[in-house]
Amino acid sequence: MTATVNHFRPDHLARLLRAEWTKFRTVRAWVIAMTAGALVIVLLGLSYASGSHTSCGNGPIEVVCPAVPVGPGGEAVEDKFYFVHRTLSGDGGITARATSMTGQIRKPDVTTGVRNVVPGVVPWAKAGVMVKQSTKQGSAYAALMVTGAHGVRMQHDFTHDVAGRPGGVSEDSPRWLRLTRSGDTLTGYESTDGTNWAKVGTARLPGLPATVEIGLFATSPGDLTVTRGDLGGSVSAVRFTEATAVFDRVGLEGETSGGAWHDDDIGVSKEPDGSSHHPGRSSESGGTFSVTGVGDIAPSIDGQTIERTLTGVLTGLLVVIVVAVMFVTAEYRRGLIRTTLIAIPRRGRMLVAKALTIGTVAFVAGLAATAITLTFGTQILRANGDHVLPVSRLTEVRVVVGTAALLAVAAVLALALGALFRRSVAGVIAAIVLIVVPHVLATTSVLPDSAARWLLRLTPAAGFAIQQSIPEYAHVLGHYAPIAGFYPLPPWAGFAVLSGYAALALGLAVVRLRRRDA
Repeated sequence: MTATVNHFRPDHLARLLRAEWTKFRTVRAWVIAMTAGALVIVLLGLSYASGSHTSCGNGPIEVVCPAVPVGPGGEAVEDKFYFVHRTLSGDGGITARATSMTGQIRKPDVTTGVRNVVPGVVPWAKAGVMVKQSTKQGSAYAALMVTGAHGVRMQHDFTHDVAGRPGGVSEDSPRWLRLTRSGDTLTGYESTDGTNWAKVGTARLPGLPATVEIGLFATSPGDLTVTRGDLGGSVSAVRFTEATAVFDRVGLEGETSGGAWHDDDIGVSKEPDGSSHHPGRSSESGGTFSVTGVGDIAPSIDGQTIERTLTGVLTGLLVVIVVAVMFVTAEYRRGLIRTTLIAIPRRGRMLVAKALTIGTVAFVAGLAATAITLTFGTQILRANGDHVLPVSRLTEVRVVVGTAALLAVAAVLALALGALFRRSVAGVIAAIVLIVVPHVLATTSVLPDSAARWLLRLTPAAGFAIQQSIPEYAHVLGHYAPIAGFYPLPPWAGFAVLSGYAALALGLAVVRLRRRDA
């Protein structure tokens, strides 16, 4: 007896793909629906952008909001602090002993009209020594600091953070800080006694000019509180804080400007009459400096993100799900599946060809829709005065291509569910329950943040993480929750979860198809 072995040939798959594409394009309703899904993404996204307007008040007059500072890496930043400084030419450094760190935090008012201000410092209040390219917001810098609850840190250029020793600062437990410059390299050291020094970190600031600003600083970001909402979700609020640090034993090395120290309240907000809103301050007596600051030196996560223009993707996904399910269940409903299987004995290949066809159609439609929406949506937002957080070109490409891939893989998952249930209604409901419902529950004020995060780790809705353009920064206090646009998994990890579900469902559908025709 001679055994017959069926070898896979690429031309077989090409014929299968051509046949499935012919099936798809000859059903006008499917083509129209997929086109409508892409149009929905565009129209809803541009409608959202057109309806969003931002302006700032200057007394009774609304004016365009000032531009947000941009750091050396092109990211939006907060660069607001009080700086007591001198000019340093060439190499040199600064040494100071921090002996205390105190502050004030405004809490929710207990009595109407009476401000509830309590003593204390927030975890990421910062004070220490700094070398900065200039006093211009967003310019390059390196700083060695004590913090409210994160010990000694060395940070530079807003996004970089290195931890030193933990613990706070007091008169009984002071912290010595030293920051030295050698060319474009800054090195930070800390000590508990001023004699034995431990290196904290090194920062390289390419292009640092010969003349820089060197000195003492203090700043304090807002106090973030997250409470349960009326519907079960979370509500965040940020309130005013300030931090005051006391330094002594201040010493400078290198060629510095003589005379008095210069004081600058970097980035201070202005009232309509030109006065400073919540200004910082400093004082000096007998070589002891007290510096009080408000604000933060960190990446900014406040503003419109590019993925906000893609609000129509969820609606477009519903259309994709319906079309993908019907692409396979229509053959069962019309009794054509047996004819198809007679023509294509290799049943698994037939289902794979269907998956590749519907996935490709969804990807192409999604790619066109998201590229158009993001490009013109962000332009409209900026024209309306909205600040759109800048991201790299690579991140923009990842959001556009990733969203198209999200639609494609979701289409494959929906098709697989349709093949498993072999009923349009059951397949559509299953896909919506698996993909859409978890995302809606997690990103609206329904579930606690912890439950929302688990939903977006364990369900196919994790794939929406591919759209997140602004990362979570460990050294920036923020409401990093799904309702605020932050996902618990990195973009490609979340997409991998969705892909895993699609692969599993498609595998199960192939197994069932091999066992039973209808």
